[in-house]
Amino acid sequence: MTEKQLRDYNLMQDDTRECPFQYFQTIRRQEPIYFMPELGMYYVSRYEDVRFIKKNPQLFSNNIYEFGAERGTSRTIAETYRAENGWARVSTLQRTDPPVHTAYRALINHAFTVKRIRLKTNYIETCVNDLIDGFIDKGECDFVWDFAVPLPCTVIADQLGVPREKIWQLKEWSDAMLAPGGGFVDDDAAVDCAKLVVEAQHFFASVIEERRQEPKDDIITDLVQQQIADPSSGEMRPLTMPELQDLLDQLLTGGNETTTNAIGSALMLLLERPDAMQAMRDEPKRIRNFIEESLRFETPVLHLFRVATTDTEIAGVKIPRGSTLAIGYASANRDEAVFDESEQFDINRKKAGAHLAFGSGPHHCPGAALARQEMYSAFVILLNRLDNIRLSTPDESLRHVPSSFLRGLEKLPIRFDVRNAERYLPGASAY
Repeated sequence: MTEKQLRDYNLMQDDTRECPFQYFQTIRRQEPIYFMPELGMYYVSRYEDVRFIKKNPQLFSNNIYEFGAERGTSRTIAETYRAENGWARVSTLQRTDPPVHTAYRALINHAFTVKRIRLKTNYIETCVNDLIDGFIDKGECDFVWDFAVPLPCTVIADQLGVPREKIWQLKEWSDAMLAPGGGFVDDDAAVDCAKLVVEAQHFFASVIEERRQEPKDDIITDLVQQQIADPSSGEMRPLTMPELQDLLDQLLTGGNETTTNAIGSALMLLLERPDAMQAMRDEPKRIRNFIEESLRFETPVLHLFRVATTDTEIAGVKIPRGSTLAIGYASANRDEAVFDESEQFDINRKKAGAHLAFGSGPHHCPGAALARQEMYSAFVILLNRLDNIRLSTPDESLRHVPSSFLRGLEKLPIRFDVRNAERYLPGASAY
């Protein structure tokens, strides 16, 4: 059978978008640094090339728009509406490089240390049990919307200091923040997204003012009280409202969207492999490695972007100054040069944790420890309390939310038997 050529694929078409991994494999084999016409940028497909870019922000900047990258029509419309009706986007964690990125990152690092996450083990396990209690007697649920969405939304709401009754609004706002960049939103939908983002901004502005008057033990209070060295003058000052809004935007989207996608995909992988599910019931210690392997195999962020700050090259391919690059985490995580039998899912894989699902270098995901604990607690408790977990409609195709860079299921309807009706709180830290 003749191998398909790169021109036979298009990431923006449904069949490729639904399962992009053969496309990525073809890129790695035929043209590892590939100018992908549908994205209008160079696709970096191999593990070591991705790591090289991540380690060299002076050559490949995260501040992509400053160096000439195009925003796209939908994103431009959304950003314009936001600037005119709320607060314009400024660059804090995203779209900055060290040392500016380092200064903003220092404001939130303490909230996501491994030590602090260990102390939240019982709290996260309680959240997991609460959600399972809500559907266990029914014998069925939509795992995405009844569990994978509300778990990280609840955790990030509590972290930020937002009332739990707001979690579905947080999800709606989070989706609206991300959708215009995903490539599947028309102009009218981009405006609708922008309206929701502005609604979120005004909500957070009210919470910020409340915290100025009455501080609490939450991240918003921490941000309101902290100071940062001004990138221009170097003088210490409080964060501005646009800076606070941008940080909260990223904490909200980063704190729920990718974890939701990772949890849903992980269960999907187990439903396709009942033997692996049983092996983890028999030996729960396997769950840690399962989490890492699922992040490798079904990476929730397919790629993120950089721009060349100067004429340079990668792997012998010349990259002109101002060129945008998509650094392919999902492709790198299946690189045959790094992972043996990389297209196979193996809960016993050695060094599964070498994946790049959380990035690497200065922009390594600050919430990685929290995401791992949420996933670990979820599967330790789910496998203890539910049995015979199966798809409600085995013949129905599972579909992913349309996006050019995020990978998450639209829904995952399951049925199950009750294995343990009682709440299970083992105090099992992922670390």
